[in-house]
Amino acid sequence: MKILGLTGGIGSGKSTLLNWFKSKGIPCFESDAVGKELLESELRQKIQTRFGSELYAKGTLDRSVLAKRVFQNSEELKELNEIVHPAVAKAFEEFKVKHKDAPIVIKEAAILFESGGDKFCDSVVLITAPKELRIQRVLERDGGTKSEVLSRMSKQWSDEQKKKKADWVIENIDLSKTIEQAETILMELKN
Repeated sequence: MKILGLTGGIGSGKSTLLNWFKSKGIPCFESDAVGKELLESELRQKIQTRFGSELYAKGTLDRSVLAKRVFQNSEELKELNEIVHPAVAKAFEEFKVKHKDAPIVIKEAAILFESGGDKFCDSVVLITAPKELRIQRVLERDGGTKSEVLSRMSKQWSDEQKKKKADWVIENIDLSKTIEQAETILMELKN
């Protein structure tokens, strides 16, 4: 089994490319989605203890409140990551066992390099896009303010830092060209 890491900053198009890989029948592990699920289940008590039960006042985690808090406080972001990352890593190990016969699996993570998750991948695809386009995509998708998006971006490595560690870089401006590049990568991996 080859593990292909997929990473990119917020608004770069990771989800779009991940959905394309899924359409090709490739098992895809979505670190962000798994992390969100874990925050509602087995990590709920740890989050309440560390960050306060008011984050779950409406029955589920108020992620926007947590995000505002941790993206303004690097120590709290570090503590959140120390709770979430080990649980996500364990879930990925279980995912690999479940898909042990697949020739390729995708491990998607927005902060694959920052978390050290790239060390467990055979190769990594970085998806990028111009900063203003990324901001526009996030504002259309999530709402919020430009300053909130910029704050989240500032907590991730720059594309230039990530490019140094990536095996492939896809600039996602034109979706058809993005897919062409992804197809080329898949063919290389299969050979």
